[in-house]
Order: sequence, then C-alpha cells, then structure tokens
Amino acid sequence: MNGIVTKSTGSWYSVRTESGEIHQCRIPGKFRMKGIKSTNPIAVGDEVVFELEPKKDTGVVKEIKERRNFIVRKSVNLSKQTHIIASNIDIAFLVVTLHNPETTTTFIDRFLATAEAYSIKAILLFNKVDTHDEEMVEYREAFQYIYTSIGYECINVSAKEKINLDKVKEVMQNKVTLFAGHSGVGKSTLVNALEPTLNIKTKEISEQHQQGQHTTTFAEMHPLSFGGYIIDTPGIRGFGVVDFNKYEVTDYFPELFELKSGCKFNNCTHIDEPKCAVKAALEQGLISETRYESYLQLLKEEEEHYRQDTFK
Repeated sequence: MNGIVTKSTGSWYSVRTESGEIHQCRIPGKFRMKGIKSTNPIAVGDEVVFELEPKKDTGVVKEIKERRNFIVRKSVNLSKQTHIIASNIDIAFLVVTLHNPETTTTFIDRFLATAEAYSIKAILLFNKVDTHDEEMVEYREAFQYIYTSIGYECINVSAKEKINLDKVKEVMQNKVTLFAGHSGVGKSTLVNALEPTLNIKTKEISEQHQQGQHTTTFAEMHPLSFGGYIIDTPGIRGFGVVDFNKYEVTDYFPELFELKSGCKFNNCTHIDEPKCAVKAALEQGLISETRYESYLQLLKEEEEHYRQDTFK
C-alpha cells in the first residue's frame, strides 16, 4: 500500500492512504543501519510503501520513495547529525514577529538560505500586524524591503484579526505547506485560524523569557478542507544550515549569486579577495549589510549568533 507519513513519534509513524485511512506503522531495524546522517530515517511528508501486518491494523514500512526535497535542523543532542523536519514541501512559510518575541534577520536569512539549498519556495508571514503602531509600521516596511527587493514575498497577517488569511489560504490551496518560526510567534494560532477544525494546542508567551513556550513536540501533517496539507513544526531555536561547502553558500543568497560571476576569482568567498563584485556592491549600498553579515556568519557557522540581530 502507498501512503504519506503525517506524524512521527519516534518509533511509530501515522501513514495516510489516498482513501484517507490512517495506519500506524513501524520500520524494520535495517532502516537505521543505512548510514543516514539523520536522527530520523523517516520524516513527515515522506511517501512510503507499507504492508499491513497479519490480523492487525498496524503496518511495516517497506520502502521510502525518493524525496523531492526536505528541510533539516541540527540535532539537539548529536551535533554531527541532523534532524529532518519534513519532506516533499511545496511552500515553507516562516512566521515572523517584530516583537514579543522578536525574529531576527540572522534567523530569517538562515531559514531562507536553507530553503534555497533544498529547492523549497519560501514566503515570510509577518504576524501580529494588528499590534503595530505607526512607528512599528515604518520599521516593518523597512525590514520587509530587505527581502522584497531580492524577490521574496512578504505577507502581513494577523491570526487574531484575521487579516489577509484568505490570501494565505489561496497560496496554500492544493499544496503541501510548512509553517516554521520561533516559539511564541503565533504559528499554532495562525494555523487554527486558517483551518479552525485542527484545534492545535497553543500557549501564551513566557513573560520571563519573551521567547515563548514550546507547544509542539513533533512535526505533524494535517489535511486541509480547502485542499492540500499543512505541516506544523516545533519551534525551531537552533535552526541552521548543515553540510554546506563554503564555496556554495553564495548560491543560496540570490542577490549574491547574481553578482558572483563578476568576481575575479571563481572561488571568491567575498571576504578579502581583490576585485570582488559582492564587496563592491556592498560598498555602493546595492546589497543589504544585514544579508551580507548573515552570509559571513553562515561561513563561520557561529551558532552563538543565531539570535543576534543585525538590522538597524
């Protein structure tokens, strides 16, 4: 039987068939012995072939079909391994808030670079815009210009006031979409507003830490009444790019990629090489300083800077 993995709890996987039936499946031990550099051999969104066990409603996964794409984060406990958050994604929404909690440019840039690397379309959703006063609106517009000027779509939304939810639903229709962002940015509230029948658990912002409380333990895929699927992910603190060649990082910043052919050296890292087109554009104000700083941080893999903001 064929199906899509809609939930993973570590040892059991919920697999949804084309007819809508859900079967709890396990995997044989050999799946864990294939040298996969991941803490989870099967991820939400995977298309699998499984067989039902005799006289049981449970199944055994026999085959994982080739993934079109996937998105990862570093494993919390095993730094040399990764955790595949989800696979076969059409659109990755990053839910952004400018305060309570603050989403930094560094975090956004790492997410966008990863989406570029794994060929996933990314859209930024600026949530809680109903709380923005005139000064915050000006700040938001300046903030968003960094991304709209290089081709990324930014949508202003409010789960509470239902601002632009129809626009988001139109984009999501018949697609597999992923929602990510820091804990506390309102992912679960937004998902519930888009599809009220889901009733995903939410929690209030932690006043002490202003970074939210984790409410989702595992990624989970939900069918949508208006067509398609939505993947809800845990709050991602240590979101990072892994296994990248330093000479390829430029390729995941579209505005830098356009310039690299103008550099004197093919393997230019855009740091201190002579006749660098990227550095020249930076000096002329043609590319964003914050994006360039994020690029440098990716090269150095400075994890302590994940929450440092460079936007002024």
